[in-house]
Amino acid sequence: MKHAPTTYPVHELIRQRWSPRSFASQPVAHDTLQQVFEAATWSASALNAQPWRYIYAHHADQENFQKMVDCLLPGNQPWAKNAPVLILALANTQFDNGQPNGAALHDLGMANATLSIEATAQGLYTHFMGGFDHARTKEAFQLPDTLQPVAFIALGYLGDAELLEEPFLSREKAARQRKPVSEIAFKGSLPA
Repeated sequence: MKHAPTTYPVHELIRQRWSPRSFASQPVAHDTLQQVFEAATWSASALNAQPWRYIYAHHADQENFQKMVDCLLPGNQPWAKNAPVLILALANTQFDNGQPNGAALHDLGMANATLSIEATAQGLYTHFMGGFDHARTKEAFQLPDTLQPVAFIALGYLGDAELLEEPFLSREKAARQRKPVSEIAFKGSLPA
């Protein structure tokens, strides 16, 4: 586990959350996974539209799991194929009345963050991946135009980093880094 070295005190679940590439083969129980999705349902959203949708597959469901792995770019496949669960996070880009939902991506991000924090509380880890073939994903899952694939999520219990090959092993062992607050939050206006 790699705790975040924060400058200011934040909740321990935030410090514990990180994105490993090494996952244990231990399956994630159905009820535990549903609890993680339940947390996402309670996220905030514009007009309470709740535009997030998730498609998931357990590693044991080889057909659907492999369909997800096949959508990932080659840089994610070698390690993500070992996760106990893969999840496809989608944004419904229209409100029920057919009008565009300009907040759909933001709201999915909120749900993903809530999902991730609940996973951390359950002793699970998540690794979000934007590296996937969007066209292949839309085709493989027969997605309508209103459902935008945004990220894949590997979810499971922490595994042994030493089982990773390079360049993943070095990345797994690298210190966690973030920009300081002074580079992301500005009083009154952005710097010139």
